[in-house]
Amino acid sequence: MTKSYILQAFTEIPWAILPHKLAVLEEIVLRHVSGEKLDAEEVQARIHGARRPADRRIGSVAVLPLFGTIFPRANMMTDVSGATSAERFGSQFADLIADPEIGAIVLDVDSPGGQVGGVDELSQKIFDARGRKPVVAVANHLMASAAYWIGTAADEIVVTPSGEVGSIGVFAVHKDMSKALEMEGVKVSLISEGRYKLDGNPYEPLAEEARAGIQERVSDYYESFIQSVARNRGVKPDAVRGGFGEGRVVGARQAIELGMADRIGILEETIGRLLGSEAANVKLSSTPRLTEDEEREAHTLSERVKSILRKEENHG
Repeated sequence: MTKSYILQAFTEIPWAILPHKLAVLEEIVLRHVSGEKLDAEEVQARIHGARRPADRRIGSVAVLPLFGTIFPRANMMTDVSGATSAERFGSQFADLIADPEIGAIVLDVDSPGGQVGGVDELSQKIFDARGRKPVVAVANHLMASAAYWIGTAADEIVVTPSGEVGSIGVFAVHKDMSKALEMEGVKVSLISEGRYKLDGNPYEPLAEEARAGIQERVSDYYESFIQSVARNRGVKPDAVRGGFGEGRVVGARQAIELGMADRIGILEETIGRLLGSEAANVKLSSTPRLTEDEEREAHTLSERVKSILRKEENHG
């Protein structure tokens, strides 16, 4: 039963993540507490299907990965799985904003979301940096839930042709262990003070009042999510609540149609465009679309960027 309690503690915190990804995380945690020690590459492959990309700089453009599951602070899961600590990411972002050698920042996003802790604060930090230097978030290839909450704070959102964005929603999981305990012949006595102190405990069925308390907590986080995305995208909260996928992820073209993203493109093209437009002193959200000549120049720079990235990967 100890394993079940560990999973209960892990999942009862409100999450802004794709539900099936939380199930994968649960499996990894269960295997870990069962004594099955997976190395970092195995964990990353099972959760994300890829290794975490490295932070890098291409000329004056910094590329900062927002990869994997998002947690409030660095922990065992972030260190082993290649996930992202919201606190660490925020510190890295602040350093790049303050660095005079950096003219623009690209958030390389491939994340299903994560825990809600620290996410609203990180979104606010990125939003507050608008106007200091261009920040572009690239859904490469998934910007879901907490990752979308964060990514929308950038000046611009780019989605890869096969990419997906959205999944605006929050949920929590309660596991009732009472029947399993009964079958094991274990009777738990709870002694407490405070009317709601035992709400949501795993030793007894979830009471309606306790459920309402959890729902209120989830709803509060959801409302914060809605308000942040509305602010970030410059739309009314009702437009986000009823028109931004309603909890689902959407593909690139639909994201553009719904106003959830700004353009379809790939990471290398975005970096090339930023390098080619000398964007260090231009607020990207007010910049018109590039002319044909500028697009051709951006494409040339994109090819150079691809070459640089391939060399980095080969030496990495």
